[in-house]
Amino acid sequence: MSTFVAFILAIASSMLIDNVVLSRFYGICPFLGVSKKVKSSLGMGLAVVFVITIATLICWPLYRLLELAHIEFMDTVAYILVIASLVQLVGLFIKKFSPSLYKSLGIYLPLITTNCAVLGVVQSNTDQGLSFLNSLANGLGTSIGFLLVIVIFSCIRVRLESANVPKAFKGLPIALIIAAIMAIAFMGLQGLFTGIKL
Repeated sequence: MSTFVAFILAIASSMLIDNVVLSRFYGICPFLGVSKKVKSSLGMGLAVVFVITIATLICWPLYRLLELAHIEFMDTVAYILVIASLVQLVGLFIKKFSPSLYKSLGIYLPLITTNCAVLGVVQSNTDQGLSFLNSLANGLGTSIGFLLVIVIFSCIRVRLESANVPKAFKGLPIALIIAAIMAIAFMGLQGLFTGIKL
């Protein structure tokens, strides 16, 4: 199998089968908080794609430098600093070019800094000892998977606003039930891309 095909399959695997929101519950706070409007969820998803991808590109060589200096135990602190800097950059960009989106994201944009999906990806790349290409594939797949799931979930939640839902299930309870059904649906894809390495 060529490296390019393996790279694409690794992205698809991280995106669909090992989806961080539905299989590990990483990033559940913005997933539930921002998904009430499609535009907000799309903006949050794109911001997370940017932050995870760039953080993956920066943190992989950064860990190698920490290893050379024999201070690899500082990896989590270094990753948080990189992620916080990227989130500030994204926040400034969104505020400048789309103030309405910036306002609709509200507190959830700065929360990307502490979003366990972002930190979880770069930390798992390190913990698993992935190569640069595997780390990049994992970062891209995870972030695109987050975008895909939050937009689908948002579209469903918008439709549920006009649905006849029993009073006890309105709001967050029905949202959690939908998330569980989505997790089961994505779990059905398990085994599709097993054992893919670059």
